[in-house]
Amino acid sequence: MIRTLRFVKVVALGAWIGAIIYFAAVVTRGAFAVSANRDQAGLLVEYTLGGLHLMGLIAALIFVGASVAIGKSLRAFIKPAVLIVILMAAFTITSQGYVIPRMNLLRAQMGSVEATPATDTRRAQFDRLHTASVDIEGGILVAGLIALFLTLREKPA
Repeated sequence: MIRTLRFVKVVALGAWIGAIIYFAAVVTRGAFAVSANRDQAGLLVEYTLGGLHLMGLIAALIFVGASVAIGKSLRAFIKPAVLIVILMAAFTITSQGYVIPRMNLLRAQMGSVEATPATDTRRAQFDRLHTASVDIEGGILVAGLIALFLTLREKPA
């Protein structure tokens, strides 16, 4: 049973990391390559990012749940990999619950991000939030790789 739970942890975290890489390398680039304009591409990216975030939160729950089951104790919460995954989930919630809604509000106010001059305060705010969003996702990816490394180094119970 322990081996199965360890496998579940690795699959959950690996799927999350893989999805982030795919999102960054394929989805975002593809959206801007094939969409009629940058505004449509942005909407597609925002929609798919919501799915990525949901998937990540489910993966975090699975990872933490399997970690607790392996340890048969809530002491699993003090293991570095578990703490990192919880941090990843917190960053994901921050992005989905704070950054993206503010970007959506600004997008609605501007009508078109692409047509709004960079000197417009709403556009400048949008650009800062976009940078924060990219940085958050990058941080989640790096944290996930560290958590995966730590998980693979764990000694079987």
